Parts: sequence; structure tokens; C-alpha cells
Amino acid sequence: MSEGKALRVAMIGYQFMGKAHSHAFRDVSFYFPNLRPVTLQVLVGRQEERVRQAAARYGFAEVASDWREIVERDDIDIVDIVTPNHLHREIAIAALRAGKHVLCEKPLALSLEEAVEMEMEAKKALGINMICHNYRFAPAVQLAKQWLQEGRLGKIYHIRAQYLQDWMISPDHPMEWRLQKQLAGSGALGDIGSHIIDLARFLVGEIDDVTAVMKTFIQERPFMVENEQDVTGKVDVDDAAAFLAKFLDGALGVFEATRFATGNRNGNRFEINGEKGSLRWDLEDMNRLYAYFVDDPADCQGFRQIQCTESVHPYLQAYWPPGHIIGYEHTFINLFATFLMAIERREQGIDYRNLPSPNFTDGLYNQRVMAAVERSAENGKWEKVMGSAI
Repeated sequence: MSEGKALRVAMIGYQFMGKAHSHAFRDVSFYFPNLRPVTLQVLVGRQEERVRQAAARYGFAEVASDWREIVERDDIDIVDIVTPNHLHREIAIAALRAGKHVLCEKPLALSLEEAVEMEMEAKKALGINMICHNYRFAPAVQLAKQWLQEGRLGKIYHIRAQYLQDWMISPDHPMEWRLQKQLAGSGALGDIGSHIIDLARFLVGEIDDVTAVMKTFIQERPFMVENEQDVTGKVDVDDAAAFLAKFLDGALGVFEATRFATGNRNGNRFEINGEKGSLRWDLEDMNRLYAYFVDDPADCQGFRQIQCTESVHPYLQAYWPPGHIIGYEHTFINLFATFLMAIERREQGIDYRNLPSPNFTDGLYNQRVMAAVERSAENGKWEKVMGSAI
């Protein structure tokens, strides 16, 4: 294990992503022993009893209710933001100004305007910043990126990307922050669409224009706790978003994000078609990359499956013998290993201004795409992404 002083983490938020992030922090030095050790110092949340229970379960040394005090503490090195989206901006900017390293869940911000401000602060800050688009860090996705960079598919013509879920299909599903624009910014677009936008940018390149439709299928939902004034609340975000995209290098994209695709629990998938071949990946079969090459002999044409568990595959040297698969949680561990390595390099004066990716700039670019999708869905026209006034 690295002999450096342990990096002390303050995590703000504690539910689903808090569990995933805590696990990654606890296990990252087990798989990557040359990294600095990590101490889970303080867990921050507003509901005291729930925070205490989560802290005991996740392994945090203490709890707090006021994040503003925590980001100023000298005994905190990393601020990890796993809150609802409307809190990302204020916490991240305060942490960056306090000289902390910052991890932030996706999407980066509530709006494009907020994302611009956050990215500007990140560029000025001394700390490392990353946004948690963890699916980049599946070894099969990393292998796809490697092959694309090597030109093994030649010129890219198409990407088809879907993120399909069905957990909000029941009209009895209660109102929560993900269904309220003032707290979430958008619905399926920001929640899961941001992931496939990030994967497309990572693998294929920047998006130039989009044309989109968005739909809210269930307009009202019941509150979890009834009060005397309101029994139901209005849903003001999208249940589904679909859009076409033109990439700067000429490729075409088809994107679909929905939380109403019955039978799909977590269907994050893409297919990329190039002049020399194609690649397919599916999160629900995340250890396999499917590949087709046009120059294969005629008697063995077709998609082949590559079991991405060999030590030569990205990140797999840290894990198990060939054929022993890894899972969802390891995508976070791989991302966090990248984050911690960047912190160590910066403290050693190596690549001082070089940030790991995806960082707040990636988060901003993803937000630009989402903003263009929303504009197009409203006006029915093609919208420029990078041509925005913001």
C-alpha cells in the first residue's frame, strides 16, 4: 500500500449512490494497493437517525448535518456529492474554493447555466474533480474505446444508444425529487440519458446537432405522505426522451432514454457501426463486448463475443483470473482508482493541470447536449449543441 497519508472523505448524501460510493472507497485500495489509503471520515445528511444508520453501515467515523461546515474543515481532503441535483452547484463550488478534491454524481448540474459556473470554478481550483459517469469504466467499454482509437472500425457511421428502465411505470409510484424539475432539472433525460450521452461522447466524439421529442406519460403522482392541502403533485419532467444526433465527424446517432420500457430493469446499451466493423455492449451483460469485422473470412462472418476478463483488458489486472467476471460496483472502483491516482500525481507535481476524465468539463458538455435536446423538444427544430449562447 502507498505510504502516503490517508485521504479523508466527506460524503454529502447517503442513499443509493451513497452506498455505491462508500463501497468503492472502502475497496479501492484492496484492488489497487499502490494507491493512497482512504478514510471515510464524515457522512452528511439532514435526517439524523437515518444518517447515523447509514454511517454505521458504510463505515464512516462520524456524521454531520451541515455540509457548509464540513467543506471548510482541514481534516477533509475529498468531498463526494451524492445529493439530489439541485444541491450539486452550491456544494461543489464551495468545496472547490476550499481547495478540496471533488467527486460529483451526474448530471453535473440542475441547468446549463449552473454547469457553466461549476466548470469555470473547477478550472480555477487546485483540487482534482470528476463526475461519476461510471459506465465508462466497465472494462468492455474501455476496450471498445481502445479499439476505436486504434482505428479498428475505421470511419464511424452510426451509434445507437439506449437506456431503458421501467421502475416508474406504475401510476402509484410516489412523487419524489427525480420527478420535480426544481430538484432534478430533467427526468429520464438527465437521470439516465446523461449516461448514454457521455458514453457516445467518450466513444464517438462531440455532438453537433440534435432533434428531439420528450414525453411525460403520467402527469400527476401521489405524495408519499399526504397533507391537508395536496394529495397528488404535478410531474413536470420527462418520463422519456428520444433524439437524433449529428456528430462533428459526420456520424449519426439515435438515442432513447425512458423509465417506461416494461421488462427493462437497467438496459444501458449501445451499438457502433463503422466502415470496418461494429461493436455492441449491454450493461446487463457487461463483461462481454460483441464485435464484427468486415474483413473476417466469409465462412466465419458475424458478431463474436469477447469475454473481457483477461489481464490484458483494461483494469482487469487488478481483479481475478480469466473468466471470473466483475460487476456494477467495480465500475465505481475503477473510476475512483483513476480519481485517486490523479490526486497522487497532482500532489507529486506530475501533470499538474491534467485532469482525469470524465471531469466537470465533460459534465458541462453533456449538459450542453441535454439543453439542446430540451430546446428541440420544445420547438420541434434541429438545435445546435456547441452553438448555444451559454
